[in-house]
Amino acid sequence: MPVLSALRLPRQPLGRRVVAAGAATVGAATLALSALSGQAQAAPAQGQPSAAQAAGAQSASAPRQAAQEIIDDQRQYTCFANIVERESGWDHTAQNPSSGAYGLVQALPGEKMASAGSDWRTNPATQIEWGVEYMKERYGSPCGAWSFWQQNHWY
Repeated sequence: MPVLSALRLPRQPLGRRVVAAGAATVGAATLALSALSGQAQAAPAQGQPSAAQAAGAQSASAPRQAAQEIIDDQRQYTCFANIVERESGWDHTAQNPSSGAYGLVQALPGEKMASAGSDWRTNPATQIEWGVEYMKERYGSPCGAWSFWQQNHWY
């Protein structure tokens, strides 16, 4: 996943909490961006992550953190996370080569997610918001979708 995508803060609809980046996240982002632009001057201090390690850790956790902010109920988050782990492995650019399903929630077609935002291809938060609404509309909740997924291995 491109580092810049991982560093985006989730889109926040009106009335949502705004997620503030902590000092560690800002530091990792600065280090990663410096490395990408070729401006990294010195190796990180001993015990500190390299730019690549910092970027990888950030990119792996960013969609999960966004989902936890968007889905307030821990049980519903766990159900949502179970589906996303199996459908895309939390890769917001995952694409099924045979069906064309796209993103964290493997929307088919991926363009459906444009109803949640024009940045649906690049912003995990947009995909999460769309996915949660889809699961609510079709299955009643993320846990309803997870129950269906367990029986059918698709949703």
